Amino acid sequence: MEKFSAVVLVQAGKIRYVGVSNETPWGLSQFLHYADTAKLPRVVSIQNPYNLLNRTFEIGLSEFSHREQVGLLAYSPLGFGVLSGKYLNGQQPVNSRLTLFERFTRYSSEQAQRATNRYVKLARQWNQTPAQLALAFVLRQRFVTSAIVGSTSLEQLNEALGSIDLDLTEELLDKIQAIHVDQPNPSP
Repeated sequence: MEKFSAVVLVQAGKIRYVGVSNETPWGLSQFLHYADTAKLPRVVSIQNPYNLLNRTFEIGLSEFSHREQVGLLAYSPLGFGVLSGKYLNGQQPVNSRLTLFERFTRYSSEQAQRATNRYVKLARQWNQTPAQLALAFVLRQRFVTSAIVGSTSLEQLNEALGSIDLDLTEELLDKIQAIHVDQPNPSP
């Protein structure tokens, strides 16, 4: 019986592209190093969380992503829907992700709620939906290849698609950054 190795699978055309998930800068550097050393396919994508409440990708990984051409497939760009504003003031919408899966508390801390309130208020002041503001921010980053949205209705999907052409002015980006500086990464 032939032993399956990465080289055999690459040669057979079974592995053409490689992606990683929830990886660190050191881990990504190791994957890239071993791929180059063994002449294997390089990592082309990394799937990590990235949103207004969790911008930790910007610390180290964004540089790797940009310089090594490893695109971020940003998951949870709305922080489990928290950045849409639907959980404000203790609301628990029926069949929503955080209502169904209470064990996911990353985006439920007091700091996250405070920051979310500010982002939602900012979006409304600029006549945008909170979800579109959050998605537009993620999509404008040069290291982001795609944002993985968890739309559960056609209305949510249309709202997400509406963020693609949303123009975030420098003034608005400065206001987003001010919230981030005051409340950095409340949901790492």
